[in-house]
Amino acid sequence: MSNDFPQNLRLLCGFYPSIAEVCRRIGVNRAQFNKYLNGNTQPSQYTLGKICHFFGVEPHEIMMPHEQFNQIVRVRSNPSSDSDPVRPYNRNIDLLIQESQGRADKYLGFYFEYHYSMTFPDHIIRSLLHIESDGDSYYFQRFERMRYPDRDEWYKSRYKGMLLFLADRIFLIGYEALTHNEIAQTILYPTYKSRVSYLSGLKLGASASDRREPVCTKVVLESLGRKISIKSALKLCGVFGPESEEINKNIRENIRATTTEGPQSFFATPL
Repeated sequence: MSNDFPQNLRLLCGFYPSIAEVCRRIGVNRAQFNKYLNGNTQPSQYTLGKICHFFGVEPHEIMMPHEQFNQIVRVRSNPSSDSDPVRPYNRNIDLLIQESQGRADKYLGFYFEYHYSMTFPDHIIRSLLHIESDGDSYYFQRFERMRYPDRDEWYKSRYKGMLLFLADRIFLIGYEALTHNEIAQTILYPTYKSRVSYLSGLKLGASASDRREPVCTKVVLESLGRKISIKSALKLCGVFGPESEEINKNIRENIRATTTEGPQSFFATPL
C-alpha cells in the first residue's frame, strides 16, 4: 500500500471539524483510525472502501503521490460540503479530547449533583448527572426537575456537554439543551480512591432570573453507580431548603460558602 496514504488521509480529515467526528460518521474505531493516520497499519479492503466512500474518492486515488492527490482534492468540491467549515480551534479541541482519552473511565455513571440555586440563592438544587463515553470522548447530561416552594409549576432543564480530564482536573462544559440560552462549566477535583463516592468543585453559570447574572457556586457530586432507575432518581430531584434533612449534612456543609450569612453563591456585579 502507498506510503502516501497516511498523508492523503490526514488531508481529507482536515476538511472536518475533528478526527473524532470523522470516525463516528464512518463507523470506525478511533484508536484503529489513528494507526492509519500514523502509518502504523493499513486498513482492510472493506474498511478502505468505507473510508473512500465517505470522503468521495476512489481507492486508487487515495494511494496517489501526495502532491498529485492534493491537487485533485483542491479542485473538487469540498469533501465536507455537508458539514460545518473547519474552524481554527477544532484541531486544538481534538487534541484536548485525545489527552483525556481513557483517563476518566472510573467516573462513568450517574450522580446526584448538589449546589445552591443560581436563581434562588438560599435554596439547594439536587439534579441528576450522567457521565458516559463513546470510546473516544466523554459526554454528560444533567437533568434538573424542580418546583420552587412558593409555586405550583414544575420546571425542567436539561444540559448536554463534554467532559475533559486535563492536568488532574475534571472539566464539564455544556449548554442548556431546551432553551439554548446558557453555557455552564463545572471544574471538579478528581478522587484518588479506587471507588468514586463524592466529587467537589465549582460551578459557573448564569442566573435564570431577568437579570441573568453570572454566578459561581460550590458543587458536590454524589455517585449513584452505573445502573440505576432513572425514573426513581428524578423523583428525588428538586429544590430544598438550606437545612433540609433530605440532603446529607456533610453535603450541605461542603456546598456552603465560607461566610455564614448572605448569599451562598458569588454573583458578578455589572459596571
